[in-house]
Amino acid sequence: MLVVEDLAASYGKDMVLQQFSAQFRQGQLTALVGANGCGKSTLLKAIMGFLPVTRGMVRIGGREASTLGRRALARRIAYLPQANHCPDYLTLGELVRLGGYARYSLLGGPSEKDRRLFYEALETVGLVDMVHRPVNSLSGGQRQRAWIAMVLAQNAEVVLMDEPVNHLDIKYQYAVLELVRSLTLNHGKTVIAVLHDLNLAAAFADEVVMLRGGRVVAAGSVAETITASTVAHVFDLRADVFRRDGRLVCLPHVAVQ
Repeated sequence: MLVVEDLAASYGKDMVLQQFSAQFRQGQLTALVGANGCGKSTLLKAIMGFLPVTRGMVRIGGREASTLGRRALARRIAYLPQANHCPDYLTLGELVRLGGYARYSLLGGPSEKDRRLFYEALETVGLVDMVHRPVNSLSGGQRQRAWIAMVLAQNAEVVLMDEPVNHLDIKYQYAVLELVRSLTLNHGKTVIAVLHDLNLAAAFADEVVMLRGGRVVAAGSVAETITASTVAHVFDLRADVFRRDGRLVCLPHVAVQ
């Protein structure tokens, strides 16, 4: 379990995250939702130690994350940022091998076990036959699956994803989130993903954490968190929230002229 307790973080004098507390359980996908600038990406960076915190702590498996070295933390938590870039010459196979870097010895490379893990990661995302292709020659959906393969190759128990379906068309949004969901169901990962679309969060997440102004407004199951009142409070948006075919649907009100 990943536990965040009373966390506060800022960029200079600008306090972005305030008194954030939440528990993220193993084998579950938790969606972080909220308006732009509410602290979603800041939370992921603070968990990774990329941003200094002014109060609170992060614990993973009962141990405070700040006491772990960078390589040790990389063996426990994988992070997929919003924007990913790599050199034009880097192939898919080389990218996936980078995921195992934290396990390599100082003078050694990947072990046979690592190589099996790399193959399994590529197999999971359906890109085994593209292992020699340059990453930048892949389509948008394939590239996103490639980065997820690298995360899988890292073999960390916790996976943080910042807008994993950003800039993808609707077909690939669903395909990528089905893959992300499989990380929890088939691999037992704890996944925390920043999502902007409430309907995607309702379709794929086990739990939702809604933020406004760096604070938690609601946390719990999809049904507990995504309601007309919380949507109005978090997004300043009137919407109907209802069930259709067993799935929660958020339908914003639109003023038609």
